[in-house]
Amino acid sequence: MDGLRAVVTGASSGIGEATVRLLRSEGWDVVGVARREERLRRLADETGASFFVADLTQQADVDALRDHLAESGPVHALVNNAGGAKGVDTVEASSIEDWAWMLEVNVLALKRVTSALLPLLRRGATARGVADIVNVTSIAGHVAYPGGGGYNAAKFAAHALTEVLRLELNGEPIRVVEVAPGMVRTDEFALVRFGGDRARADAVYEGVPEPLVAEDIAGVIVDAMLKPRHVDLDLIVVKPVAQAAPHRVAKGELRVRESGD
Repeated sequence: MDGLRAVVTGASSGIGEATVRLLRSEGWDVVGVARREERLRRLADETGASFFVADLTQQADVDALRDHLAESGPVHALVNNAGGAKGVDTVEASSIEDWAWMLEVNVLALKRVTSALLPLLRRGATARGVADIVNVTSIAGHVAYPGGGGYNAAKFAAHALTEVLRLELNGEPIRVVEVAPGMVRTDEFALVRFGGDRARADAVYEGVPEPLVAEDIAGVIVDAMLKPRHVDLDLIVVKPVAQAAPHRVAKGELRVRESGD
């Protein structure tokens, strides 16, 4: 994909990192964005991607990212992947600070980056014939579950933002794609959610046959971006076979039931 450039947020680990790697293997120029410079630099050394260090909860950092990108040409795709969860307490007992953090990183940062980069995406659409905005949300943005209050609220908001954005951009050659993953085993998501408690984080996946991994979601993201320019995959919900819903996950080996079981 000579001359095509994508920006991937949350690129220092997990789905973002995997997306950078896959896009580079497809020949895209990629700018990985995250807070942790050391991880971004390692990723750049390994893949040939470029990077920009930014805290997307800070408007000044987002403005600096926009200016940096504008100096070097159009942007043909934006993958809004940065986000996260904190806590599994009830709505009554959960921390307001955790809610504020989740709304900031999952919703307001998404809005900041999208608003800042849309002019560059329009330039990219003019050159390529189409531009892509891929918002990585969650099944938590479509199905509520006990203990999910703050994360549900944030991801439902991210889903709504995506739906509104698609309506507002109708008539422009810009595809707005939502990828809503279910259970994905990454190094950090559950660890952050449980405040660094490794045992609790590992227990989420214990006994679950083949939870998704970051590369699975990266494959879905990139596939959507590589579709013919008239094809828009509005919403892609992707879960492991063992997961029927956020709160219903099979444990142990999957097996075919006999009729009547």
